[in-house]
Amino acid sequence: MQIKGSLSEVPNTRLSRRSLLAALGVTGAAAAATAVASTASAGERRHGHDDRPRPDFSPGSPTRAFFGPHQSGIADAPQSHLAFASFNLTVEGRAALRTLLQDWTAAASAMTSGLPIGRATTGADAVPTDTGEALDLPAAALTITVGFGPTLFRDARGRDRYGIAAQHPSALAAIPAFTGDALDPRRVGGDLCIQACADDPQVAQHAVRSLQRVAGERASLQWTQLGFNRSAVLSSVTTTPRNLFGFRDGTNNISTQDNALMDQHVWAQAADGAPWMAGGSYLTVRRIRMLTTTWDEEPLAEQERVFGRRKGDGAPLSGGSEFTTPNFHATGTDGKPLIDPDSHMAAASPANNGGIRILRRAFSYADPLDAKGVPDMGLFFMAYQRDIGRQFIPLQRRLAAIDLMNEYVQHTASASFAVPAGVRGPGDYWGSALLG
Repeated sequence: MQIKGSLSEVPNTRLSRRSLLAALGVTGAAAAATAVASTASAGERRHGHDDRPRPDFSPGSPTRAFFGPHQSGIADAPQSHLAFASFNLTVEGRAALRTLLQDWTAAASAMTSGLPIGRATTGADAVPTDTGEALDLPAAALTITVGFGPTLFRDARGRDRYGIAAQHPSALAAIPAFTGDALDPRRVGGDLCIQACADDPQVAQHAVRSLQRVAGERASLQWTQLGFNRSAVLSSVTTTPRNLFGFRDGTNNISTQDNALMDQHVWAQAADGAPWMAGGSYLTVRRIRMLTTTWDEEPLAEQERVFGRRKGDGAPLSGGSEFTTPNFHATGTDGKPLIDPDSHMAAASPANNGGIRILRRAFSYADPLDAKGVPDMGLFFMAYQRDIGRQFIPLQRRLAAIDLMNEYVQHTASASFAVPAGVRGPGDYWGSALLG
């Protein structure tokens, strides 16, 4: 399947496992990644955190640690560019899945260290093991995060292809249809996903392209999405980033510096019922098209009513500054609430949802015009949480029912994934606690 303007247009050139392992030396690449990770500065680990209760948006070091208790790309500072890909497997059997994940881990440990996958230049008659477009570039804060979809455990035909159906976590719920969804069936679900984030778009795309090539005929690329945030070169700009509607986006996000909140809302625990997922998290993905041609014609007052915040400084309409706690009971001189109860902020607030919180990791996107010549742009919304059925699904169900923003958006892609714990060191691989 190919979707116009996506990474699926990249040819899937085969790379044999024998040549991959020979090129990487596996252990050598993993050891190099460990050495780079060990030199990460304290400043990188802090992600520019300051004393204000603001999200972690500051860019980090050019190299992010690959090994650790959690996968990178979840709690570290969001980078400038995203390349996301969803795959369906074409091989069966536990051993085949284990081998693919081992190969992906070896390749990822090299790329996140700024190393090529083997050689990009060879003899004239030999096929290079690395495609070469990231040569001469730094690691650019590259993180590669891998997730397992519900169909990996039992496919649409009910088959347990890898002998892991009994280990399907209850927290990995398939996302149901919500009111107003306009899903493209080509952009739903997947057996595996790759989230590659970097401060350079070529580095991020090289990561997905390379892992697709490493998989070869073992996996079929189903759908992809490219995204962007504020450029890393604008490190002096520390305000909350804005979405394509022009509003600050992510003001009330969970601070990844708060270990108690991360344990409560984001990181899976052994006691949750799937011990192999301890230290992992659960990812929900929604591609939200913003109907900008309609939105751009709305008066400022209406735009602010929809969001529940001022557009200029992000402050709640009840008063204060951006990080002031909203007062949903405050009323104006006309007796009406200053913050509309159906505004996006009110509908999504933990105060109005039984304390539900999720860790947002969203990127804007701008794809080619659709068949009618209308801009296709919006938000590629990713969220990490401890239990999809208890967090994202009830929250999104409420948003779908009352959010004033529904008039201006369309949800066109949807997926959920179990993101296992991090790779502990050389010799380990993604999903080892599940597959042994």
